[in-house]
Amino acid sequence: MPLFTLPEIDREKTKAAVESALEKYRICLLTLDEKQLPKITQTFSLTPPTNTNEFRSSTEEVAIANADRERAKLQYIERVIKAVNRLSLQEREIIIRRYLNEESEFDYQIYSSMGLSERQFYRIKSKAFYKLAFILKIEVVKERQVG
Repeated sequence: MPLFTLPEIDREKTKAAVESALEKYRICLLTLDEKQLPKITQTFSLTPPTNTNEFRSSTEEVAIANADRERAKLQYIERVIKAVNRLSLQEREIIIRRYLNEESEFDYQIYSSMGLSERQFYRIKSKAFYKLAFILKIEVVKERQVG
C-alpha cells in the first residue's frame, strides 16, 4: 500500500484556479502603491480622549486597513514568485512570459522563440500549471462519484 498518492484533480477547474491566481498577482502589482484615501471630514464626540488606543479615529482605521492590505499584497506576490521559481527553467520561462510580465506574449510567440513545437509547449505549460496548483495549494480535486 502506497504511503502517499496524489489526488485526482479536475484539470479544467485547476487550470482556471491557476490562471486566476496569476491574474491576481498582476493586479496586486498594479495596485500595490494605490492608497485608499481616509475620510477627512471632522467629527465631534462627547467620548473623552483615551490613551489606551481603545477608540480609533476613522483615519487611523483606514491607515491600519491600508497597511494590512499592502502587507497582504506583498505576501501574495512573494508567494507566487517563490512558487514560480520552483518550476523548471522552461516552465518558468513560459509562465513569466505569458502571465507575469507587464506585456504578456501570445502562446505562439513564446513557443516559436523557444524553439518548441506547439504540442511540446502545451505539455510543458500544462505541467507548470499542475505544479503551481500544488505549490500554491489551489488544486481542485475531482469529486468522487458515490454509487
